[in-house]
Amino acid sequence: MTSVTAHDYAWIRSSPFFRYALETGYALTLVHGVAPGEVLRVMEAEPQGIGAGLDALIEQQDELLEATDYSYESFIAGAFTVPGAGGDWTLVLHFDGGVGMQPRFLEALSAGGRAVGHSSNGGKPIHLFHWYEDGQLRTAFEWPTARDGSTPDALNPVMREVGFHLSDGEGDTGVPVDTKAAVLALAERLTGVRVTEELLQEAEYRLGLVPEEPAEEWTGIVIDITDAHGERLYKEVSREEVESAMARARAEAAEPIVIRRPSSPAP
Repeated sequence: MTSVTAHDYAWIRSSPFFRYALETGYALTLVHGVAPGEVLRVMEAEPQGIGAGLDALIEQQDELLEATDYSYESFIAGAFTVPGAGGDWTLVLHFDGGVGMQPRFLEALSAGGRAVGHSSNGGKPIHLFHWYEDGQLRTAFEWPTARDGSTPDALNPVMREVGFHLSDGEGDTGVPVDTKAAVLALAERLTGVRVTEELLQEAEYRLGLVPEEPAEEWTGIVIDITDAHGERLYKEVSREEVESAMARARAEAAEPIVIRRPSSPAP
């Protein structure tokens, strides 16, 4: 395991690429032992050839945005091989507006291995980190003090070492921590892959068009409202009940409107 800390990733704050990534929304994932082509296949991506350098990846993404009226439901992903702990890793990068790598892909790609990723949803204050091992989400967080997963505290010692403050006052040196830089350092601790601007700029990317996720079939809705007085309304409504109510509403709306004058006899 490397001794990298957030300080080693201070370059991201002077990087035009990283500024673009944060403004646009990005996801960067490192997958152990799975070749780039296989990673894109698992992501159900349609091959788009080879892109020489980061500019080629961004150019294809921009062309897709123009063709889809700037919808991020589908996106271009770029993948290439990079050495790291235990052999080769695949680095996957996409500027997706916050769509991110789907959990089902991460589960499949980490089966028998490891996948580590971080992302941003583009200009909004949501920055996520995920660590998958053997098809299972081990640790995930938006804020380092609010962790999730099957082993949410497993990375705590490493997180402190790279610079995270995990509780109020804990390890507080008075120096603010760049949490995004700390996330990149944490990813390197788990993968052995040092991400640099040069690495991303000069790589030869295998490109793929990741299609829009199919809409999930819904079975019902939940109404859960608590008013200002603390009174709670909780009700589960099945899809059949919703569709029946909608059919009644449509039928009533289709009925003719009868306006009766005061002198009209009552029916």
